[in-house]
Amino acid sequence: MVENTNIPLLGPAKNNATHRYISSFFLVGIPGLQDFHCWIGIPVCLLFALALLGNSVIIITIKLEPSLHQPMYFFLCMLAVNDMALASSTAPKMLGIFWMDAHWIDFDTCLTQLYFIHTFCIIESSLLVAMAFDRYVAICIPLRYTTILTTPMVIKMGPASMTRAILMVFPGPLLIKRLPYYTKYVINHAYCEHMAVVKLASANTLINRVYGISVALSVMVWDLGLIAASYTKILQAVFRLSSQNARSKALGTCAAHVCTILVSYTPALFSFLTHRIGKKVPPSIHIIFASLYLLVPPAVNPLVYGVKTKQIRDRVVGLFFPSKKISGN
Repeated sequence: MVENTNIPLLGPAKNNATHRYISSFFLVGIPGLQDFHCWIGIPVCLLFALALLGNSVIIITIKLEPSLHQPMYFFLCMLAVNDMALASSTAPKMLGIFWMDAHWIDFDTCLTQLYFIHTFCIIESSLLVAMAFDRYVAICIPLRYTTILTTPMVIKMGPASMTRAILMVFPGPLLIKRLPYYTKYVINHAYCEHMAVVKLASANTLINRVYGISVALSVMVWDLGLIAASYTKILQAVFRLSSQNARSKALGTCAAHVCTILVSYTPALFSFLTHRIGKKVPPSIHIIFASLYLLVPPAVNPLVYGVKTKQIRDRVVGLFFPSKKISGN
C-alpha cells in the first residue's frame, strides 16, 4: 500500500485552501500481479529489444538495397521508425516499475508519455491505411501505380500522418491539465493512459471522456473502414483474374500487411472495449492486453515482413550470411 503521507504535493489549490494539487502519480503496474512483476519484466524486455533490433534491421535493409526503394518499402520504413518510437515511449517505464519499483511519475512527465503513446498509435493506424492504399493501387490499377504513388507523394504521406495524429491528440493533455487532482493519485496501469488519468480527477470529466471516445472511435471507424474498402476492391480484382497462380501471387503481396493489421488492431479493439464496457474483465487482463497492444506490434512487424516478403528476407540473410543464397518460393 502507498501511504498518503508520501504523496508529492504542490501549493494550495485555487478556491480551496484545504486541498493541494498532486504533482506525481503512482503507477501500480499490473494490479493483482505485483508479486510477479520481476518475471513479467522479462518478456517486456525481450519484446522491447526485439522491436529495436528488428526494426533497425528493416530500416538498414531498405536503405542499403536499391531494389527496395519502392513506395511499399518506404511505408514499411516509416512504420519501423514509428514502432521503435512507440515501444520506447512505454517499455523503459514499464521495466522501471517491474524491476526497480520506480512507480512514481511526475504529473507533466505522465502527460508527456500519454501524449506520445497516443500520437504514435494514431500514426501507426494512418500508416496501415497508407499501406492498404498502396496494395489497392498495385493490384487494382497497376498501370497507374508509378504515376499515383510517386516518391514525393509517399514522402508527403508521412508528415500528413504525423500532423493528423498531433492535431487529434494535442487537446488531450490540455484538457487534463485544466482538471484539479487533489486526493487520487494511484493509476492502476503500467503506463499513463488517457482514461486512467482522467478518472483520478476531482471534478466533472464529461468533456474529457467525450473527447477520448470520439478520437478513439473516429480513428478506428475511419481507418478500419478505409482498410476494409481497399481490401474489398482488392479481393474483387483478384477473383476476376483467370489464373490461379496470378491470384495467389496477388494475395501473397498482401499477406504481410494483413498480418500486421491483425496484430495491431486485435489487442487495440479488445483494450478499447474492455476499458469501456467490459466491467467483468479483471483489471489485470485489461492492463496486459493494453500493454501487448503497445509492445507486440513493434516486435512482431519486422518478423512478419521479414518472413513474408522475399526481397527483405533475401537481403537480410545476405547481410548476415553473405555466402548463402536463398532460393525463391
